[in-house]
Amino acid sequence: MSTVNIPRIVVAAPASGTGKTTVATGLMAALSARGLAVSPHKVGPDYIDPGYHSLAAGRPGRNLDAWMCGPQRIAPLFLHGAAGADVAVVEGVMGLFDGASGQGELASTAHVAKLLKAPVVLVVDASSQSRSVAALVHGFASWDPEVRLAGVILNRVASDRHELLLREALEEGSGVPVLGSVRRSAAVATPSRHLGLIPAVERSAEALRAVRDMGELIAASVDLDAVLALARTAPPLPDATWDPAAEVTPVAGRRPRIALAAGAAFSFSYAENAELLAAAGAEVLPFDPLHARDLPAGTAGLVIGGGFPEMYVAELSANTALRGAIRALAADGAPVAAECAGLLYLGQELDGRPMCGVLDTGARMTERLTLGYREAVALHDSPLAPAGTRVRGHEFHRTVCEPGAGKEPAWGWRTPAGPRTEGFAAGNVHASYLHLHWAGAPQLAEHFVAAAAGRQS
Repeated sequence: MSTVNIPRIVVAAPASGTGKTTVATGLMAALSARGLAVSPHKVGPDYIDPGYHSLAAGRPGRNLDAWMCGPQRIAPLFLHGAAGADVAVVEGVMGLFDGASGQGELASTAHVAKLLKAPVVLVVDASSQSRSVAALVHGFASWDPEVRLAGVILNRVASDRHELLLREALEEGSGVPVLGSVRRSAAVATPSRHLGLIPAVERSAEALRAVRDMGELIAASVDLDAVLALARTAPPLPDATWDPAAEVTPVAGRRPRIALAAGAAFSFSYAENAELLAAAGAEVLPFDPLHARDLPAGTAGLVIGGGFPEMYVAELSANTALRGAIRALAADGAPVAAECAGLLYLGQELDGRPMCGVLDTGARMTERLTLGYREAVALHDSPLAPAGTRVRGHEFHRTVCEPGAGKEPAWGWRTPAGPRTEGFAAGNVHASYLHLHWAGAPQLAEHFVAAAAGRQS
């Protein structure tokens, strides 16, 4: 087997909240400003950070989730996303060694770094320490000998004197080189709300300015030549690039047209999902439910991913023409697959405002965050999955549907409190809170496209 050599680094941290996203996005922007083709990646089931990565690098931000997609697919998915790139920057998730709950290192940043054979740069929040930083870095560098912690970027450094103390301690006590020192800066702050950062697609010009500011801050604070030199020490990977066309069998005959909800209200979608739909024979047609008055002409199937419909509930509700078109499409038997935001949109109402009325459920915002990986089984046949299909996904929402499951639930899984059913698998409609990365279950795309093709033939 041949090999592929793509320079790469993994940007990690001791914990969440250290400024990892600012540093990683800034590195992507700064390296792109040098004229390099930068491939952006994110460990774990995150939709928001990759949006900023895309703005910084000018190409899709892609996720590397070893729990949902399987460890064996991480390097192939990386090579697929990084094709043609000069360098890849992989932003980690949570703390370096934090993985799927109760499953050791699985899906942690450290696990992905090992699968990619990539050097790790640790972003340390130095705002409340000086010499202790050396003990922290030494511990992270020595915890797992298979993880190559090869550099440190100090973040939220207060002054020249503070920086000097930090560098002296690290030189004396850790042996890990300092690649940069980033001062505290309010200029690059990105606004947040109930599920984290506000998606880049919602902020348009503001998001572009924020990414530009991150790039300028990192370019002025980090030794980019040293970062590139470190990235080039990553060894070649076996050339087993993930190929969506090798994962599915395309339908015969005319390509079914599948509408894919996009835009500010429905921005949560993995790039590989659409690629698998296309590989399975579909013509994928993105549309924005905030502005489109009708579905794309000839729509034979509809996919609605996640996002923030609760932030645009008035606009979505006011678009009665599109709500009617979606209701008619579902009533006519076209396959419909919806996740999280899509589930809310298909219901009767959201926070008291009318939605599409396809499903007999209503939704409202709550203060409680539902978050975590789920291993689920399809309980009934649907256009997305035959009964018995097993998948791995994740939940991430602060809304609740009442009822939360139909007479024919979409999924079932076990919880500490016992079995749980969730979602709706009513005939031609599959709607659920569960987010799925279809690269981990490519048969979903094949099954859905076949349902759409069968309807139009």
